[in-house]
Amino acid sequence: MSAPKILIIPGSLRTGSHNAKLAAVAAYEFAQAGVDVTRVSLADFPLPIYDGDLQAKSGVPKHAINLKRMIGAHHGVLFVSPEYNASVPPLLKNAIDWVSRVHELHETRGDVFRNRAFALAGASQSRLGAARALQALRLILTSCHANVIASQLTLAFADQAYDDMDRLKNEGDIAALKELVRQLIDISQRMM
Repeated sequence: MSAPKILIIPGSLRTGSHNAKLAAVAAYEFAQAGVDVTRVSLADFPLPIYDGDLQAKSGVPKHAINLKRMIGAHHGVLFVSPEYNASVPPLLKNAIDWVSRVHELHETRGDVFRNRAFALAGASQSRLGAARALQALRLILTSCHANVIASQLTLAFADQAYDDMDRLKNEGDIAALKELVRQLIDISQRMM
């Protein structure tokens, strides 16, 4: 069976983001597992705040279409999300809202969520490690009919989680990431 293509989307643009760092660590793990991995930045897909009137007037923005196509070109997607006020950051929620509105010729709206596997990871300096944001993100994605795998990584105390080479230090965190990688690859392959 051929290796799946995995897309990693960090939900933060902040300089020094713990989640961007976690996305890089995850990308390395996927590459070590022998899959084709792509990591993007939502800065490359700037979108206005979702507004139904704006969509009716101007259509779906080209960056939403491009992001949807990027997701569609991969068999599995890992969202790496920070936690803002116990929920998903607006940048990531807005991107999902716009992508969910895209439907191109010969497809129905939301097909991009139905036909691939999704995984969740998040980092925060708190002891909960973005768990509440991932719970909210899981709800958002499942409402889009996405297949979200059971494994997830909640990286607590993220400001202390990395060594001098930006690798995870804690054996439990390393094991959780490896399990997430294994499960996303396995389920993505079965959905190919």
